[in-house]
Amino acid sequence: MKAVKVTFLFLLFLLFSCKKESPSNLTLLDANTPTDTPLIFGNGIISTNNYEFAVTFTPEMDELYFTRRKPNADNEIYTMKLVDGKWSNPEPALFTATEGWDFEPHISPNGDTLYFGSTRPLPDATKSNGLHQWYSKKEVNGWSSPLPMENPFMDRSVIMYLTSSENGNLYFTTGEKGDKPEDWVIYKSVLEDGQYKSIDRMGQKINATGKWIAHSYIAPDESYLIYDFKSDLGFGDSDLYISFNKNGEWTVPLNLGPKINTEKTEMTPSVSPDGNFLFFHRGSKDDGNIYWVDFKQIKARMEKNLTVNKH
Repeated sequence: MKAVKVTFLFLLFLLFSCKKESPSNLTLLDANTPTDTPLIFGNGIISTNNYEFAVTFTPEMDELYFTRRKPNADNEIYTMKLVDGKWSNPEPALFTATEGWDFEPHISPNGDTLYFGSTRPLPDATKSNGLHQWYSKKEVNGWSSPLPMENPFMDRSVIMYLTSSENGNLYFTTGEKGDKPEDWVIYKSVLEDGQYKSIDRMGQKINATGKWIAHSYIAPDESYLIYDFKSDLGFGDSDLYISFNKNGEWTVPLNLGPKINTEKTEMTPSVSPDGNFLFFHRGSKDDGNIYWVDFKQIKARMEKNLTVNKH
């Protein structure tokens, strides 16, 4: 009987050992893992004396892309890959524009599409250039040559920081003709029958609380939206907020609080594919880095605050 008990306990030990979460690929890049206080991400490697923002990952978190702007230079997308357990050094993406500039990459939740904003010339010379969204498709040997997104997106002279959900819906920043940049807000486009048929401004809960409303990150399951804007009730130039999708209705955005938001600009949020970490830019006009923080703690706290506020 004693032998049976020992065997049972040993099997339990093996079971829980197998379930133990393996170390994230991100810790191979930066072992200084944050808790509820943000830390600079990839200090000296990704976050440098240049201006870095907007990071995105493949679902396996073995490839990443981010934006870097060197002093007196244009925005440029850099990439890193995990090879044989080691991350490569950052280098310009293969699709880097030879004319114009690229920024704010986003990889779709299923990993098959890489979107980014670019001022590069359009293939159709009859169409006016602007800040358009381009995309590349995942192929066996890497990413395909990028193409511009067509209508209804081509009708806008500016579309930036596009992110996508699992069902293919797209969220981004744009404005109507004649709008000033500080009046641009969050729009979405729903994938219907394999097509994007319209661009629709999101409702007042999302878009009515500040200026410079931008950089929306949509959860893969569309359960929350994280974005940034400037408010007289905020902590600095621009703060990060979260809104939750409750039965198809978006809640009033909640400020992520003083540990996240400072007197500086916080913007361009994204969440790691495993849902564990929130990434964002913090900086001033000419300098800034990418930060990361434990997102599960923040999300739980925000949902609790939402419940408290309802009562």
